Amino acid sequence: MTQGTTVALPTSHGALRDYLRIARIDHSAKHIFIVPGILLALLLRGAHTPSVAASVMLGFLTAVCIASANYVINEYLDRDFDRHHPTKSARAAVQRELNQGLVFLEWAALLIFGLTCARVAGTAMFICAVVFATQGVVYNVRPFRTKDMPYLDVISEAINNPLRLIIGWTMIDPTSLPPSSIILAYWLGGAFLMGAKRLSEYREIVASHGRDLLVRYRASFSGYTADTLTISCFAYALFSSFFLAVFLIKYRMEYLLLFPFVVMLFAQYLRLSLRPGSAAQSPEKLYQERTLMLLVAALVVAFVVTTAVDVPLLYQFAAQRYISLQ
Repeated sequence: MTQGTTVALPTSHGALRDYLRIARIDHSAKHIFIVPGILLALLLRGAHTPSVAASVMLGFLTAVCIASANYVINEYLDRDFDRHHPTKSARAAVQRELNQGLVFLEWAALLIFGLTCARVAGTAMFICAVVFATQGVVYNVRPFRTKDMPYLDVISEAINNPLRLIIGWTMIDPTSLPPSSIILAYWLGGAFLMGAKRLSEYREIVASHGRDLLVRYRASFSGYTADTLTISCFAYALFSSFFLAVFLIKYRMEYLLLFPFVVMLFAQYLRLSLRPGSAAQSPEKLYQERTLMLLVAALVVAFVVTTAVDVPLLYQFAAQRYISLQ
């Protein structure tokens, strides 16, 4: 695409592979955010299901199917906007004419299968799956379509993060929910990721194609600038870190030693978003970022160590103490 141009309307009908592509099964790597929910539930609550293996399988099937159902309506309803995007213009819904009835059938089939898996797993997971599916409608479908509203687009999309955490938790313990502090940390951490993604898109598309084309792609960008996006990322990271610290102090003081790794992850991700052609625009490809993956690995190792090793000295910092000058 050249400056200010868009892709022409499709001239051929979609094939089976095009309907499969809009479900974006290749984006399943994002469900890695379920794993911390599983681990935290095991550590803090212990297994409360008759068969952990069956519950985990049903949970992942639920997440994959509901997410894919959301992607189906996302890509189909965004087809007239994505044609203005330098890379998303290559999506199947832009390049091919898809049958609306078949798209709806695909969405409904994925949704029903995902909700059925969740219902079999338990009431808590089913409610979470319903919220997950509802978010997809609110985010993509008029008259709601929160993706077109500055800041609300980030907050509403980021809710998928804590929903994945809760799905992981309810795989292990369907009788409770994670602490509100970790839910909020996860939600605002997701907002940071989404904000960084928009910052990367803003910088790259404005530089290469102009701001008018960017706004035609996504209306919410009319309310953003590079500065406001950067500042919002900073704010989301701070809020996420605050709620994470609350959780760590309340549930295991040793986990405070993980904080330097968390800070480095935030910093490295923001650094990625400032690069041309950043992987922050395609989170499913983040596994290709070596430095980021090394930091994640270091965080995992530190988590294992701080889970196994008690550090009594840390608990002294929880008491009220003053530095005496006498």
